[in-house]
Amino acid sequence: MSTSVEITWLLAAVAKGDAVAFERLYGATCANLYGVVLRILRRHDLAADVMEQAYLQIRRDAGQFDPAHSGPLAWMVAIARRLAIDLARGPQPPATDSEPEIIDEDEGPGSVPRHQLTDDLKRLLTCIGRLEPDRQRMLLLAYYGAFSREQLSSKLDMPIDLLRASLRRSLLEIDQCLKS
Repeated sequence: MSTSVEITWLLAAVAKGDAVAFERLYGATCANLYGVVLRILRRHDLAADVMEQAYLQIRRDAGQFDPAHSGPLAWMVAIARRLAIDLARGPQPPATDSEPEIIDEDEGPGSVPRHQLTDDLKRLLTCIGRLEPDRQRMLLLAYYGAFSREQLSSKLDMPIDLLRASLRRSLLEIDQCLKS
């Protein structure tokens, strides 16, 4: 498994046009990104389309990555997640016989055995686990389930300002936990 340092180095090489580094970057990160995208879209065909778009954007924008602002995998996941959410919120093409059916709920990153998780992901899950159960649920619905703030506000019967504040506090607590 690749470390953040290796992925950062690969992104820097990709920014300089290194095709081999791009292949290595894809190989080191595609499972993580695909899991996030598939969880949002629930269709393999749409997830594959978003993955292609995401890696094209990652290749194009690699020079803009700043390790002072986020980890390399988090930066890449944010790109893929945003593209997946954009597609999920728009009209989706109907599945055809040649396209895979909607995925089962048991597929995706939640079904990965714990021993296959990266150290960074294990730390993140530990930090999320320290939050109150209601805040864990809210955070996972927002960022893993791709619920908009309005959808969450309605689903949780919570004023949107309070929801935003709670999400922000949760993210700050996770950030502090990850830095400790």
